[in-house]
Amino acid sequence: RSARVIAWLADEKWRLNVFRTHGKIYEASAAQMFHVPIENIKKGSRLRQQGKVAELALGYGGGFGAMKAMDKAGTIPDDEIPMIIANWRKASPNICKLWRNAEAAARAAIEERRTIKLKHGLSFSYINRILFIGLPSGRKLAYYDTRIEDDEKGKSVITYAGVDQETKKWGRLKTWGGKLVENIVQATARDCLAVTMERVSGAGYQIVMHVHDEIIVDVPETDIDALEKITAIMAQPVPWAQELPLRGDGYETPFYKKD
Repeated sequence: RSARVIAWLADEKWRLNVFRTHGKIYEASAAQMFHVPIENIKKGSRLRQQGKVAELALGYGGGFGAMKAMDKAGTIPDDEIPMIIANWRKASPNICKLWRNAEAAARAAIEERRTIKLKHGLSFSYINRILFIGLPSGRKLAYYDTRIEDDEKGKSVITYAGVDQETKKWGRLKTWGGKLVENIVQATARDCLAVTMERVSGAGYQIVMHVHDEIIVDVPETDIDALEKITAIMAQPVPWAQELPLRGDGYETPFYKKD
């Protein structure tokens, strides 16, 4: 759901059209990047692989390092990576604009102590040293002891107090437009899943666990229409994001596994 959410938040029209129709975002991304018909991009092809790596690596402002980290098989030569990054960003100008707008809004909220509002219900405010980001659902993200300060290279950056994911120690963490958008997108996708889980549970199905964007439901084998009904529920729009195109996919298995 994250790819759908960022397309909706950024108003990236061609991406929204992909999710409202065939849903082949890797192929569509490659078609936009390399200006070739989407029909010519097949599963397993080099262009599709490049589109997939770019989609997974670049949505939140990632660059060369993110591409290398995502392309663990080394399918893309180093000298081609800058061109792919440039093509992806050129094909997704509204997503790039969302990174800039998120950082500018955060900085303005911190420096000017006022609330900044963006599209789709996003808001940025600064209260008692805490940067709050209001989400479309009405929930808020909070960044404790947020500051704007110079880093070791003298560059102005946004920092906050938190636990470093690598060292697991409390300290000052940096954030920026792309990272803020990642937090917003992941949190919004979580809120979509929460609405869906309430609906599925309300329909009488027993949810035994959930993993990322999946829900695992324990259903009697005699309920032959359960999969169709649950995926239909997952595709229903959420109240605070009517224009966000959602879709449900699923499979049946006697034990949990990746499809």
